[in-house]
Amino acid sequence: MTPPNEVVWAGIDTHTDTHTIALLDERGRPLGAETFTADPDGYDRLIGMLPGPGRVAAVGVEGTNSFGAALARRLTAAGYEVREVLRPRRSVRRRDGRSDPLDAVAAARSVMAGDGT
Repeated sequence: MTPPNEVVWAGIDTHTDTHTIALLDERGRPLGAETFTADPDGYDRLIGMLPGPGRVAAVGVEGTNSFGAALARRLTAAGYEVREVLRPRRSVRRRDGRSDPLDAVAAARSVMAGDGT
């Protein structure tokens, strides 16, 4: 999913049962999205598909204080920079549509723009 030797940005849309990750290239173009179960095995599989921490500029995670808390801890322990991002505004969701992959792309773009905390 990632081009060789290029820095990527990641965004994760979190839910009770699943987490969807999207990767963007250095110009903000989507490289792909994939959904994993929200359990330890799913966290390991999600982290395993990321390039190393040196190649991921930052990971934007929705809900680091709820659905994404365990995943955020796992990502941080694996050496990734994790930033909390807010869900897209309703106006954006109405315009662009609502789907987990689109929300994950929005999370990656948010952190890429410096909006993540």
